[in-house]
Amino acid sequence: MTASYLTRIENQQARSLLELREGLEQCSEGSIFYHTFQSLGRHHFLTEGFSNDFAQWVLTACNRAQLAERLASLDIRDYISLTDLRLDLRKCVDDFCETHPREAQHPALEPFYFCESIEEEVPPGLEVWTLEEFCQVLEQLSHASLQFHFVHSRLRLHLRTNDFSRWFAKALGLESLARLTDRIDIYTTTLDGARTRILTFARRELTR
Repeated sequence: MTASYLTRIENQQARSLLELREGLEQCSEGSIFYHTFQSLGRHHFLTEGFSNDFAQWVLTACNRAQLAERLASLDIRDYISLTDLRLDLRKCVDDFCETHPREAQHPALEPFYFCESIEEEVPPGLEVWTLEEFCQVLEQLSHASLQFHFVHSRLRLHLRTNDFSRWFAKALGLESLARLTDRIDIYTTTLDGARTRILTFARRELTR
């Protein structure tokens, strides 16, 4: 499968950290997804810096590096629920606002615009039954499809894993390949880098 995304700019913005705190409480789950999970996909080619939109804005528009680092430290691999992710994002901003009330009111250099991501699943008409077929298809798989199965799947499955690892373990009985795939760090590896590593692990399995 792959997915197509419609981005909608919400009628909501933040001009200070206090307003960001309020926005995190009121915005849709689609907005939380857009600025975290999907932001990682938009910046998949970067292995340094912040891939979290909230952290990036706090750093560049508010000049609050400590808070930015704390927001960026939230690892989306640890979350299977957008509700839990929202709570932790809010806690980071809440703690800062309570500790630094004057800085929390200071106007940002530019506003943060909350956007929402609307997902539409698109079946590409591809299916595989063997590990060899999987490798052949994975070589040509689009970034959108790779993101859908390797990153976004955590929310869909409500498991700390991805579609590929789940298939390796459940359909092929390859538990070790599933564990290796799960260990790939999506923050220090690009999508193409992740693809290469999965292919390396899978082809090594085929030679056994």
